[in-house]
Formats: sequence, C-alpha cells, structure tokens
Amino acid sequence: MTGIHGSLRQSAWTCIVLFAICACSNKEMAAGAPAKNLAPPTQGAFLAYEHDIAIELAAADIPARMQAVQDSCQSGKFGDCAVLDVRQSAGDSPSASLTVRIAPQGVEPIIRQAAQGAEIGSRNTHAEDLAQVVADNDLQQLRLQKEHARLLEFQQRSDLAVADLLAISKQLSEIEAGLETAQREGAQHRRRIDTQRVTLDFHPPGGQRGRSEIAQAFADFGSILSVSIAWMIRAFAGLLPLLAVLSLVIFVWRRRRKHRIGS
Repeated sequence: MTGIHGSLRQSAWTCIVLFAICACSNKEMAAGAPAKNLAPPTQGAFLAYEHDIAIELAAADIPARMQAVQDSCQSGKFGDCAVLDVRQSAGDSPSASLTVRIAPQGVEPIIRQAAQGAEIGSRNTHAEDLAQVVADNDLQQLRLQKEHARLLEFQQRSDLAVADLLAISKQLSEIEAGLETAQREGAQHRRRIDTQRVTLDFHPPGGQRGRSEIAQAFADFGSILSVSIAWMIRAFAGLLPLLAVLSLVIFVWRRRRKHRIGS
C-alpha cells in the first residue's frame, strides 16, 4: 500500500514538473516579446520583394527568349536562381510567363535579358514586411528549445517510473515535431528575404495582337456560320410540330366560320 501511494506521489510530482516547465517557457516567451520590440531589426532587413514585369515582344521571338531566360536562371548565370513556374500558349497570339526566385543582385540582369530588344509594358514591385513574422518564429523556436532541454534534463533522473518516462517521451516527441515545423517555416521566411520573386510575362505588342485577333475572326468565320445555320435548322425542326398544329386549328376555325356565314 505504501508503494502504491509512493508511486502516485511520484507521478503527481512528474506532472507538476512538466506543467511547471511549460508554464516557465510561456512566461519567458511573454517576457521576451517586449524585449524584441525595444530592439527592432534594421529597417529593410526583413522585406520580401516581388516583381511583375510585362514585356512586349514579337510573337515569333517569344519561345526562344523564354527558353534563353529559363536557361540563364537554371545555369546560375546571374547568381542563385530557381524556376518556380513556366507557362506557354501557342497559336496566332502566343504568350508566355516565367516565374523565378533569384538573388537580389540578379534581378536587374535577368530583367534586362528578358526585355532585350523589346519594350517593358509595365513593371510592379511589391515588398512584404516579414519582421514581425520572423520575430514570432524565432521566439517560438527559442521556447521549444528550452522546453526540450529541460525535459531532457528531467529525463535523466533515476527515480522516474515507467509511466513518467513514457509521458516525458511523448512530450519530447511533440516538442521536436513543433520545433521542426518552426525551423522549416523560419527557413522559408529567410529564403523569401534573401531572394526575390520575379514574374516575366511575354506577349506580342498591341497592334500585332489586334491583327492576330482579326485574322482569327476571319479564320473562325466558316465555323461560326455553320454553327448559326445548324442552330436555325434545329430551331425550325423544334417549331415545326407547333406550326402544324397551329395551321390545323386555323383551318378548322375558318371552315366553321365560313359554314356559319353560309347558314
């Protein structure tokens, strides 16, 4: 009986210690937030830039230019670069779109290569401030690391019961999973800050697009006419029974009227 009471007291003590570890970590996290605010990061150090560039290029030159810019990115010609998205459409009015993530020093060179001999129709630059997001992520990682270290230290005690060791192992697994997620998110934030997203949209000049649309309209003339005639035939076929019934009713009505007048 004494052994049972002792085991219960030990398990209760383990729960109290685990709770205290979490509570202390939460207090440290809350206490650390004002300190972060007192020492803000250098302005501009946590900005994630995105550039959208519309390039007017002759339709025949779009595929080759698109491939050349893509090859420059993949070969690292302008620094660290990764292709994120590639889109192409053919036909009389071809267009293409290339999205890359590239080191800041490579932004202007890759835009110059894409727009060589062409005209930049529009350019938009957007920056998202990730300072608070990065600070929150760093604080979360610090809290989880401290919890993990304290639990490892507590796990080394020789007087723990099997149930207590299982509870601590479960808690450690949860903390390690949370820490891994936080570290992955932190790496993604850092990647967005250290590199910049550039989207290059290639399309023919306005006049060329207009001529292509007129040519396409003439090319579609036959098919549109065929569809219209087919629709009229179907409509006539659908109305034919109704016209037949209506004609029969009029014929009967006229005969009766003629008969009444004759009488």
